[in-house]
Amino acid sequence: MKTILGKKIGMTQIFSEHGAAIPVTVIEAGPAVVTQIKTVETDGYNAVQIGFEDAKEQRVNKPMKGHFAKWQAPLKKHLTEIRLDEGETYEAGQVITVADFEEGVKLDITGTSKGKGTQGNIKRHGHRRGPMSHGSKHKRLPGGLAAATYPSRVFKGNEAPGRTGRETVTVQNVELVKVIADRNLMLVKGAVPGNKGGLLKIQYAVKGQGK
Repeated sequence: MKTILGKKIGMTQIFSEHGAAIPVTVIEAGPAVVTQIKTVETDGYNAVQIGFEDAKEQRVNKPMKGHFAKWQAPLKKHLTEIRLDEGETYEAGQVITVADFEEGVKLDITGTSKGKGTQGNIKRHGHRRGPMSHGSKHKRLPGGLAAATYPSRVFKGNEAPGRTGRETVTVQNVELVKVIADRNLMLVKGAVPGNKGGLLKIQYAVKGQGK
């Protein structure tokens, strides 16, 4: 399961050989370093931890400094863990770059969506508004939420106004259009979650590979 961490740079467009415009998101991915190896014997399962983006020494606490020193890895800001498929092997300090990914493959990309603050039920859940004329007092209100005398409470799970966005979102089967290895850049078709500069986890698609 090839996985790498990166950050969203922004969106642009490129042109195919036939002149068709392709909207792409530019991602600065890696290089990521293997900062820990977990095995069935020591941890009960096989996995590796990878780190992305160098961290300043004064911003890393002592326990994390000891962790990086144990695995002879440089200090990193962002860490994530990857479960390994059978037969996959990594070494401590191994570097993962965009050159390890093939153009044309499908990717699953995970990020944190843009926060939109507190929103009403119409924007948050796509509800239909009420009538706007003839004395209507129900225009953009959520409507009745509670039951009658019994059970005299609001049921859980109602689609009500509230905080919107800033959630972990995964977009699946995103095509990797182009790899620019010397600049650590990936160009993927379409949009991905999050703001510019947001952290992304990029891995080979679990479903639909090769379609």
